[in-house]
Amino acid sequence: MHLGLENRVAFVAGASSGLGRATARALLTEGCRVAICSRSSERIQCAAMDLAQEAGVPDDHVLPLVCDVTQEERVRTAIDRTVDHFGGLNILITNAGGPPTGTVLEFSADDWRAALELNLMSTINLTRAALPHLKQAAASTRPLARILMITSISAKQPVAGLYLSNVSRAGVQGFAKSLSEEVGAEGITVNTILPGYTRTDRLAHLSEALAERRGVSEDEIEAGWANQAALRRVGREEEFAAAAVFLVSEPAAYITGVALPVDGGAIKGLL
Repeated sequence: MHLGLENRVAFVAGASSGLGRATARALLTEGCRVAICSRSSERIQCAAMDLAQEAGVPDDHVLPLVCDVTQEERVRTAIDRTVDHFGGLNILITNAGGPPTGTVLEFSADDWRAALELNLMSTINLTRAALPHLKQAAASTRPLARILMITSISAKQPVAGLYLSNVSRAGVQGFAKSLSEEVGAEGITVNTILPGYTRTDRLAHLSEALAERRGVSEDEIEAGWANQAALRRVGREEEFAAAAVFLVSEPAAYITGVALPVDGGAIKGLL
């Protein structure tokens, strides 16, 4: 299938590791030029060099940016630098790390606010900064304008111990669905993608925290996750990235307002 991503421009947040990095790599392989961001200058510079080498593309196809996505002005600056560097923007992929685990009484009001800033407000601010450029891309002679928000299965099926994620990521779903209605007539698609348990550094940290909390081994935690999925295993980063890249491609032009789980069948609801 021809995805029509050659020479398109994508911005991928949280791309120094994990699902963001895997998605950036897959986009580069399809011919995109990609801006990636992280809070750490060292990590994002290393990621950019490695991604160009792994994808077999020139170094200038990857633009590393230092950006804390919880800071609105830094988000706007990062988007503007992407447009200045590559000449436009076709694809926005929002992404941020997951908040900590715990029970309801373990979190302060500040913890709740921080989680909303990390997962919900970062998504809103990235979208607000990117939208004028995406509207230009949608109206161009070779139109393609996509917004894809990386959330979690916790947005659709709450996960025990992940109060902060369950709530903040559900907010992203409401924002995405509302936005898809507003910008659809302009040719901009808005979707969310809900990863299940996927082998990343984030998953390793989560299994460590839960193992300590429950007094069991990390292997037992991971086995429990695997057993929740119909496929009886955790996912791989490249499997998630393949689905993400399709949703921002030309053939996905009639898919919008969708929340797509990539979870091996872990969500048990009918819809």
